[in-house]
Amino acid sequence: MQFAFGGAWDARDALRREDAEGLAQELRDPSARVLPIWRGKPHLAGSALGWVPPDHPMLRHAPRPFLYLGQHQGRACFAADLSAWEPDALDRAALAMFLDTSTQRHPDAAPDAQFGELRMAMSQLDAPEAALAATARALFNWHRTHGFCAACGHPSDVTMAGWERQCPACGAKHFPRTDPVVIMLVTHGNDVLLGRSPGWPERMYSALAGFVEPGETLEAAVAREVLEETAITLGPVRYVASQPWPFPNSLMFGAVAEATSRNITLDDELEDARWFPREEILRAWSGTHPDLLPARKGAIAHYLIGQWLAGRL
Repeated sequence: MQFAFGGAWDARDALRREDAEGLAQELRDPSARVLPIWRGKPHLAGSALGWVPPDHPMLRHAPRPFLYLGQHQGRACFAADLSAWEPDALDRAALAMFLDTSTQRHPDAAPDAQFGELRMAMSQLDAPEAALAATARALFNWHRTHGFCAACGHPSDVTMAGWERQCPACGAKHFPRTDPVVIMLVTHGNDVLLGRSPGWPERMYSALAGFVEPGETLEAAVAREVLEETAITLGPVRYVASQPWPFPNSLMFGAVAEATSRNITLDDELEDARWFPREEILRAWSGTHPDLLPARKGAIAHYLIGQWLAGRL
């Protein structure tokens, strides 16, 4: 897998999610493993996830039931939300940054284990572990923002091992939300169109992206977003690949299209957008471009640009 989060673990084991007693028994098995997540950050141990056994003391901060992720490498895998834990000397300014480089170490954790930003670790984790961490992060974010019934407003309960919420007042069931997003590599001859949003790290440019609207095809969303953000018109749009993107709860649909115009007029969503020739993109990828950083490794934007540079798109 050439971009993060697209891998698969052995089994999601969805049919077991309604077996609360069976899963409780799994958590009594010392071979089971739990992935702690703190405010969206997975527990990391070097270049791997920092799994802990079900009786680990740091899990006292996590509400039950734990999220059941399924089976991997012969073990039941769960995730636990430790967001209620408050670290000492917490750098709140770092947490609010686009890319949070701070780490947090729980006092009961192993010496080499800490909570870290998933975007920083996504290219270091193996494909199944990256997918497991992304799934847990996305689901916990959904629970954090969807605690009330959308039908009647009553607080809802976590059911189905974390994969559903049910309202005890009206009986409505609610399921995890995934937002479809198009991300598109727009080319024109030897050039590629890249943009940057306000608040991004300095010199960072990437492929344009935007949410799919109700009643809209992916191809129509690509053309509309590019037109709205840059006034560039497109020819035929071609789908390339997709990537789950848990920041917070998206599924990115990667596409490529050839522009039929070149004059850029920015809207208020972008800080800048430019046409970059292939030679400048190659300099950015080699780390020698003074004004352009390459797209982050592991992101589908990096994959799309790499495929274009290699002449495969």
